Amino acid sequence: MFKKKNLWLIILMLGALFLGGCENKDSNSDVKIKENQLEGKLVIYHAGSLTIPFESLEKEFEEKYPKVDVIRTPGGSRTVARKVTEFGDSVDILCSADYTVIDTLVMPDFANWNGLFAENSMVIVYSKHSQYADEITSENWYEVLTRKGVNYGHSDPNADPCGYRSVLLWQLAENHYGIEGLNNKLLKNCPPRNVRAKAVQLIAMLDTGALDYAFEYESVAMQHAKKNPNLMYVKLPKEINLSSIDYKNDYAKSTIQLDGKTPGEFITKKGQPIVYSLTMPNTGENNEIAIEFLKFLFDKEQGLRLLEEAGQPVLNDIKVFGEENLPMELKYIVE
Repeated sequence: MFKKKNLWLIILMLGALFLGGCENKDSNSDVKIKENQLEGKLVIYHAGSLTIPFESLEKEFEEKYPKVDVIRTPGGSRTVARKVTEFGDSVDILCSADYTVIDTLVMPDFANWNGLFAENSMVIVYSKHSQYADEITSENWYEVLTRKGVNYGHSDPNADPCGYRSVLLWQLAENHYGIEGLNNKLLKNCPPRNVRAKAVQLIAMLDTGALDYAFEYESVAMQHAKKNPNLMYVKLPKEINLSSIDYKNDYAKSTIQLDGKTPGEFITKKGQPIVYSLTMPNTGENNEIAIEFLKFLFDKEQGLRLLEEAGQPVLNDIKVFGEENLPMELKYIVE
C-alpha cells in the first residue's frame, strides 16, 4: 500500500508540472509568459519618416501588451545610428530610411543583421499658398523652383537620407531632362537656411510660408496631406524619384560625399532605390520584448497592415543581410 501511494504521488506531481509548463507557455509566442504579462520598456530609434506609422504600431502593441512601455526617438537615420555607435545609447530596435546606413555605420561592431522591409519615393510637397502652386507639375517643377524669389529646401544630407536623396535627385534630373547646369542651379538657389536636420521639419516651414516647396518622401507627404488640406505634393518620374528597381543602374550614376564613421572620414554615396531596414543593436537591454515587437511588425495582419494603412509601402518579401545571425524566433521571416 505504501509503495502504491508513493507511485500515485509521483504521478500527480509530474502531471502538475506538465500542466503548469503548458499554462505558462503562450502557444503563439516564444516568450515563456502569457501575452498580457510581457513587461518592461522597449527603446526604438527610427527614421523621422516612420513617425506616424510607428505611432500606430506603438498604440496597438501596447494594447496587446499593457505592461510594455514603447519609447520611440525619431530622427534622421544617420543621426539616430550615430547615437548608437558614437554615444552607446541603449537601443533595442534601430530603423533606418536607408538600409545602407545600418550596413555602413552600424554593422558589424554594433549589429550583426539588417532586415529590409519597406520602400518609398521622392516627391515635392507644397502649400496652396506656395508661389506658383497652380502651375507646378511633374514635368515643369525644376523650372518653377528656379524662378526668382521661390524658396525650396531639403534636409541635411549628413543627418538624413532624405537630404542626400534630394541632392542625388537633382543630378538625375539634369541627365533625365537633358538640361546642362540644372544640378548646379538647383544647388545654388537652395541656401543653407532652407536646410533642416530632419525632412519632416520642412513641413512646418511650408505651413508658415518660410518655404514654398520641400523635397520629401511620398509616404510623409501623403500622411500630412490627409491631416492638412492646404498641403499637396507633386509626384516625380520614376527615372529620378529613386523608387524603382528598374532604374537602379541609372540611379547609381549620381553620387554625393558624406561624413564617414569617424571625424575626417568620408564615404561616397551612390543613388539607389529607397529601401528601409531595421536591426537589433547589441546595446539593447530588452531583447525579449524587441523580438515580440518585430514578430508583431512583420505580421501581415498586424504590423505590416498598420504601415500600409499609414501610407508607408512595404516590400513583398523581407530580405535580411546576415540572416544566419537572426534570433531563432525571427528566422521564419526569411523562410
